[in-house]
Amino acid sequence: MIQGTIDEVKRMNKRQFIYQVLSFGMIVSSALMLWKGLMVVTGSESPIVVVLSGSMEPAFHRGDLLFLTNNKEDPIRAGEIVVFKVEGRDIPIVHRVIKLHEKSNGTIKFLTKGDNNSVDDRGLYAPGQQWLTKDDVVGRAQGFLPYIGLVTIYMNEYPKVKYAVLACLGVYVLLHRE
Repeated sequence: MIQGTIDEVKRMNKRQFIYQVLSFGMIVSSALMLWKGLMVVTGSESPIVVVLSGSMEPAFHRGDLLFLTNNKEDPIRAGEIVVFKVEGRDIPIVHRVIKLHEKSNGTIKFLTKGDNNSVDDRGLYAPGQQWLTKDDVVGRAQGFLPYIGLVTIYMNEYPKVKYAVLACLGVYVLLHRE
């Protein structure tokens, strides 16, 4: 298999090989442009996220793909599902707003909790943080596709699978002559 692939690349002339490499580059750059475009349209730094745990069951399951928007002007409401980042944690968290706290100056803070959790999220927040603000929100769930994100989870849990898939895609693009 590998020898056949190497022989196929050797049979290509320079022009064909450069064309295939450029085609691969165009695919990668198109994906990046699509992602950046979604960021602009949705107002979210991460317009698509994967649910990584079972804390939101039965609403969302591990591997569900969420579509987010983040209109800063819309007020946060109790019952809304938000994705938020906490200082000291790299991975955003998907949980439901359970309580709002409005100050006299008009600022709104809120508390979250996973539907499948028995306690609120104060234990997940940064030390000393009791409430979240709009600045902590990455986006608000607007829709989802069930279990589509399991591919991403498996590729992160098993890096060899990720590298094998990427290698296969790279070889396919290099050898595909259309």
